[in-house]
Amino acid sequence: MSDEPNLLGEYLRARRELVSPEQAGIPSLGRRRVAGLRREEVAMLAGISADYYLRLEQGRDRNPSVQVLESIARVLQLDDDTTAYLVGLAADKPRSARRRPRKESVPPGIADLVATLALPAFVEGRYFDVLAANPLATALSPRLTPGANRLRDLFLDPEEKELYEPFWNEATAAQIAGFRQSVGTDTDDPRFIELVGELSLASSRFRQLWARHDVAGRRGAPTMIAHPQVGELHLNREKLAIGGTDGMLLVIYHPEPGSEGAEKLALLASATLPTANRSASAAGGNVPSHG
Repeated sequence: MSDEPNLLGEYLRARRELVSPEQAGIPSLGRRRVAGLRREEVAMLAGISADYYLRLEQGRDRNPSVQVLESIARVLQLDDDTTAYLVGLAADKPRSARRRPRKESVPPGIADLVATLALPAFVEGRYFDVLAANPLATALSPRLTPGANRLRDLFLDPEEKELYEPFWNEATAAQIAGFRQSVGTDTDDPRFIELVGELSLASSRFRQLWARHDVAGRRGAPTMIAHPQVGELHLNREKLAIGGTDGMLLVIYHPEPGSEGAEKLALLASATLPTANRSASAAGGNVPSHG
C-alpha cells in the first residue's frame, strides 16, 4: 500500500457520514452503528461492488474511473464544486520529495488598483493571507492589513468574530470550504501544514468543520458586518481571480446604490480617508484620488 496520505478515502468516508438513508431514498431499518450511509449502501446505489468501494476508502485502489467517481458523487449528493474536488483527489499527480514555502507577490498593477479604489478592497492569497489592502478595507476590519491571515483572524480573534455575529458560524463554514477548494490536493505545502496544525490545536470550531471535508468555490456573496462605528453594514463582497497568479483574488466590498449601506460606507470613508491622505502627504508619497 502506498505511504501517501489517503485523501480520496478520507473524503469519501467524511461525505458518506453526512448523507442519511432518508436523503438517499433507502429505508432505515433497525439500529445503525454508523453515521450516514453504510459502505455497502453507497456501493449499491452507485452500481459498484461493495468490495471495490471498500478498497477505495481504504486506499488500496486509488485510480477509479471518472465514471465511477461521478456515480459515487451522485449518491453522496455532491454539487459541481465537490464533484470536481473528488475527481481531482483521484488524479495521478507527481509529488515532490521536499517542498519549500511559496512566496506570493501581488502584481504591481493590482497593488496600484487596490490603493486607488474608492471602495474597500484587498488581495487574498491562496492560503487566505492578506497580501495588500487599502485604508477603507482596514477601516472595515483592522485585521484586513498585509501580513494578516483571514482564517486565523476569523477563528481566533474575538474582535473579528464580533464583526460577523450573528452569522459567524456561516462565515467560518464558507471559509473552510473555500480553503479546501483553494489548496486542493497540495496538502504537503508547508504553509498549508502550518495553518491547519495551528488552527486544529486552537479552535474546536475549526476541527469540527475540517472533519466535514466541505468544498466550495471562493465566490462573492452578500455580507453583513457588525461594525463598531456605523452599526450593521450590509455590503456585497466580490471575489475576482487575478490572472497570472496561483490562486490570488481581488476582494472588493460595495453597497447597493442609494442604500443605507452606501450611506454608512460613505460615513466610514469620510472618517478614514482624510487621515490616510494626510499620512501619505506627510510621508511625501503620492496621494491617490478617491473621487
